Amino acid sequence: MTPAVRLLKSNKVPFELHQYKHDPSHNSFGVEAVEATGKPPQQVFKTLLFSLEGKSEGLGVAVIPVMKKLSLKRAAKANGLKKALMADPMLAQKVTGYLVGGISPLAQKKRLPIFIDASAQQLSSMCVSGGKRGLEIELAPSALLVQAQGKFVELTDD
Repeated sequence: MTPAVRLLKSNKVPFELHQYKHDPSHNSFGVEAVEATGKPPQQVFKTLLFSLEGKSEGLGVAVIPVMKKLSLKRAAKANGLKKALMADPMLAQKVTGYLVGGISPLAQKKRLPIFIDASAQQLSSMCVSGGKRGLEIELAPSALLVQAQGKFVELTDD
């Protein structure tokens, strides 16, 4: 059981787990999750870390639909930065405690600001990484907001 799943269980948050066998040859963790769960792409979200110059300063977490591209300009603004770059994958693993491709916005090792794309507010449920490759957690966007202590923000350019 991952820290993300433990958090939800201990807080008695309703959720559903979707497990599948991760294919290491798949070129996109997000697309693989959509294909494996059978959920619509706008309902499956990926977790991305960004920061000032890609280093440890100004780290933030963006949770966006898997088929969308993160607007680094919007992410920077949300986190009070002048400019943002994607964080180094090794740094992302170190601060979250999760492997890339399985980074959950829930129960990260280090508390970081969490920004959830505003599009999630239109959904009755959404899927986010459960804390390991091949594990998705489906829950209400409002539950994710509370459990991650996040904030809904426009994070993509449509």
